[in-house]
Amino acid sequence: MGMFAIDRSVLRVAGVDEAGRGPLAGPVAVAAVVLDPQRRIDGLADSKKLSHAQREALYPLIVEHALAFHIEMVAVDEIDRLNILHATLEGMRRCILALGPQVQLVRIDGNTLPRALPCMAEAIVGGDALEPAISAASILAKVARDRLMCRLHEEHPLYGFDVHKGYPTPAPPASST
Repeated sequence: MGMFAIDRSVLRVAGVDEAGRGPLAGPVAVAAVVLDPQRRIDGLADSKKLSHAQREALYPLIVEHALAFHIEMVAVDEIDRLNILHATLEGMRRCILALGPQVQLVRIDGNTLPRALPCMAEAIVGGDALEPAISAASILAKVARDRLMCRLHEEHPLYGFDVHKGYPTPAPPASST
């Protein structure tokens, strides 16, 4: 049996990334995106390098232009039960499965792949800056999580989720009035 090469340029590729592995509150948001090669989206980058306004402007473009996307929120109780890494990997697996059989290759930001995927997969360290589909997933995950944390702020304004989104940040200085 001879060896054969796979032309990766013709594969249907999904990019996968997460937001929310470092916070003290809230879920992990995972997104998977299959970009349409015929509908380029300018400005895609790692969500951490974009401003809030840039992410909010790109979000509807990604949703509108993508061939497929899915966002999965991994709840706090699942994070507590599995640990943050395994909960994130499970969220990634669910996202990929939700995209269905048209995905032939998954590129995931990071160095660990979820188990039991239905297709080929690659882990790419720093992939959110290198692979446009991962950048798009990074933006969807970040915006979806931030929006959820702002909704939680409306229910629990005392915690300031609208400002810090559940991440450990220094509190602003108390006013001296």
